[in-house]
Amino acid sequence: QVQLVESGGGLVQAGDSLRLSCAASARTFSSYAMGWFRQALGKEREFVAVINWSAGRRYYADSVKGRFTISRDNAKNTVYLQMNSLKPEDTAVYYCAVSQRFLPAGFYDYDYWGQGTQVTVSS
Repeated sequence: QVQLVESGGGLVQAGDSLRLSCAASARTFSSYAMGWFRQALGKEREFVAVINWSAGRRYYADSVKGRFTISRDNAKNTVYLQMNSLKPEDTAVYYCAVSQRFLPAGFYDYDYWGQGTQVTVSS
């Protein structure tokens, strides 16, 4: 069982930057991946970014590519999402998730989820 604690959300203006953090309370295996999803009001949860824990392979949704960066800190068992050039359409609850796979293929490949942190971007 993995416990995830997210932080870093808040209210910012368009064009600003924000960094989200997600700390895992339990050890993970080398095949694990950690990712970020977001869900805007009235919309389905969508994929944002994922990183393989051991190899550091990263994948991003087209909507955030070039603006967001996912990274990890092995010593802290923490994954980060650096969000730059934020847009109002980035407004959503952002969720951290863990998958017991090298690289998850979809939503149901994730096994553990955090509680979410709100990101609001004003125009």
